[in-house]
Amino acid sequence: MLLRDLGEAELLRRLAAYAPPGQLDDDAAILRPSGDASLVVNTDLLVEELHFSDATMGPEDVGWRAAAANLSDLAAMGCGPVVGITVGLVAPADTAWAWVEGVYAGLSSALGHYGGQLLGGDCSGGRQRMLAITALGRLGAGAIRRGDGRAGDWLVSTGPHGLSRLGLALLQQELPAPQAMGLGETLRQQAIEAHRRPRPRLDAVETLAHCQPPGSPWRVGGTDSSDGLAAAVAHLAGGAGCVAELNRGALPIPTELAQLPQGEGWCLAGGEDFELVLALEPAWGEALVAALPGCQRIGRLIPANGGAAAGSLLWQGSVEPVAGSRGYSHF
Repeated sequence: MLLRDLGEAELLRRLAAYAPPGQLDDDAAILRPSGDASLVVNTDLLVEELHFSDATMGPEDVGWRAAAANLSDLAAMGCGPVVGITVGLVAPADTAWAWVEGVYAGLSSALGHYGGQLLGGDCSGGRQRMLAITALGRLGAGAIRRGDGRAGDWLVSTGPHGLSRLGLALLQQELPAPQAMGLGETLRQQAIEAHRRPRPRLDAVETLAHCQPPGSPWRVGGTDSSDGLAAAVAHLAGGAGCVAELNRGALPIPTELAQLPQGEGWCLAGGEDFELVLALEPAWGEALVAALPGCQRIGRLIPANGGAAAGSLLWQGSVEPVAGSRGYSHF
């Protein structure tokens, strides 16, 4: 059987057999070395023509994006300070030094903004350019786990979705001219920036800790939305043994984008928005929405009884399933 036949989810399920139970269930791994604060470790790949191309971004954007994707996974686990990253670089021998220099400048710029330092790495020749990043951070107030949601929790998004996919469409001139020109210049620039220079939401983790209701234990279900909003929600619902009920009127989508025929689909399954999607007890969710600009409630977790299986997504007040929960496939 080929990888394209398995798909990413089934591949990860099979690979999990080689690790301790539950080790591959989250965005990153938590290590607890003796006498030290918990470390969070993540590895991510960016492959040319799959995750980046010269047609849509410059080398500094590639470097920034590579760092941001990994730091987003740290944020999704509840990280506070970033320790740093290692970088594995693969490039053909005829790659210009200026491209490599630009990538590392972008990596450094992201680290300068979010913390941490370049710790090391490796270089090799290859047929196409690729970056393999390992990021390390220290756990903050508590861990965020995909399986820690419960029935009755609010589903909360820390920011808008669909912008990165819109940015890619604009850069590739994918949209018909009337649609592209009908968008405001501010939204067009925001979308391109979201695609080229995504923001890992480490700031949201800090606000989340400040919003914890007095006397409430730390219990936060969460993940990032790099593979799409609907896929993130499906992870949380499945991990909690629940069904996710989404409010169609409360999707985190900019008004102008919602008016496009593709808008809802890009919001749910466009991917690479790198926001956090959280399952929180209502009082905590309400406090976070009030404290974090752009954060909003998008639905809730409900018991998986009746016809819908755990991990399913339904529209509020309907038995209609939500499309896009399988997310982006790397194969």
